[in-house]
Amino acid sequence: MSRVAALLSGRGERSTHPVDEVLPAAKLALYGFQHVLAFYAGAVIVPIIVGGALKLSTEQLVYLINADLFTCGIASIIQAWGIGRIGARLPLIQGVTFTAVSPMIAIGLGAGGGTAALLVVYGAVITAGLATFAFAWLPAKAFRTVMRLFPPVVTGTVITVLGIVLVPVGLNDAAGGLGSPDFGDPKNFAYAGGTMLFILVLMRVSKQFLSSIAILLGLVGGTVAAYLLGDVHFGDVGRADWIGVTTPFHFGIPKFQWFPILLMLIVMLITMVETTGDTYAVGGIVDKKVDSETVARALRADGAATALGGILNSFPYVAFAENVGLVRMTKVKSRFVVVTAGVFMIVLGLLPKAAAVVASIPNAVLGGAATVMFAMVALAGIQTLAKVDLREEKNALVVGVSLAFALLPTTVPVLFEKHMNADLSSLLNSGVTLGATAAIVLNLIFNGLAKDEGPLAVTPTDSGQAATEAASAPTA
Repeated sequence: MSRVAALLSGRGERSTHPVDEVLPAAKLALYGFQHVLAFYAGAVIVPIIVGGALKLSTEQLVYLINADLFTCGIASIIQAWGIGRIGARLPLIQGVTFTAVSPMIAIGLGAGGGTAALLVVYGAVITAGLATFAFAWLPAKAFRTVMRLFPPVVTGTVITVLGIVLVPVGLNDAAGGLGSPDFGDPKNFAYAGGTMLFILVLMRVSKQFLSSIAILLGLVGGTVAAYLLGDVHFGDVGRADWIGVTTPFHFGIPKFQWFPILLMLIVMLITMVETTGDTYAVGGIVDKKVDSETVARALRADGAATALGGILNSFPYVAFAENVGLVRMTKVKSRFVVVTAGVFMIVLGLLPKAAAVVASIPNAVLGGAATVMFAMVALAGIQTLAKVDLREEKNALVVGVSLAFALLPTTVPVLFEKHMNADLSSLLNSGVTLGATAAIVLNLIFNGLAKDEGPLAVTPTDSGQAATEAASAPTA
């Protein structure tokens, strides 16, 4: 077995490090499937939310879910296995980033919704992925210069904004979904509240593993309850095919528009910070040194996966922090467990009936789970801001004013709907975009570029407990 591990290791030499250990097949399957369970709810919720906001049909939504899972599997294998100088070769699961949800919805609604809007989104996703991939090949000094734009006061503000902006999306689903005939019906809030309560109780009283999949179990429990009460129908499951293959450009040739591309480039800058933090964190957990080349390889995998996602009808990808936390809890360090999880995801992505079951989840149940997840995203941002000296007036202004900008699109929507052209509105009608841009610009005005801490290198002893705890929060 050690001979196999040596052949599969990125260096092509015998390795005894736990990261490069190939476990017995049964353990690989068990631990890999556990990663899929911890990851699944976060993976499917993005296409469900985006597809719902763009008013896609159930059949189109099923296809989005399958495409997402299929591409997630490929992306995770690239990241964990490694191809040349692409992939960190660490136990990092790749998933669709929540950071892109609000911007993609803004782009899609600006383009009129439906599959035509997806083409504009995919054009931006492909371009941003290729730009990220190219950037990760720049010299380490250039990479550090860009990263100096994102000190904790900026990243914490951006993540907090992300959660605050997305919470209303979850609440609208909890009410039944905007535009639905029963929007605001107390029955919807009963389903959403019951789902939320179930998740919170699980997270409070259950063992670590059950707690890690509480969102998934909440979705299952809420759907079962709605089915027993006659509010869920699985007719689309019977009509779905058993096997379905994701094909490139299924919805048509992507459209490349300047403003959506710029917006997605901002999203990828934020995800680079997330992946960098997750790479450092998992390196500390598995006792593997992380240097600038490791980070660059991880970002190349992000860029390649994102470009591939746009081609295969999916969305931008990032290292999933939830699974970093799972590595810490289980203490299973082998990257080949993630490779196995990637194989499971590819298989799931070929099963339209499974995706049809997921697409049958009622909006209210989804809203209850989504609200919890988005609130936790905001909390992760607050945890990051806790490391910032907010008694310093400059930092306080960066955070406070950025939050105000983030609330502008929902507070004064008429500004974007009636007093701005469509292209400019598609770029700026997003709390995430305005909040993130304000945080970066205000920080440069008040604090300038963050100090260059030298080469990007973290040894296992340098990356403390706090870093791994922060990374285990659901910020992906």
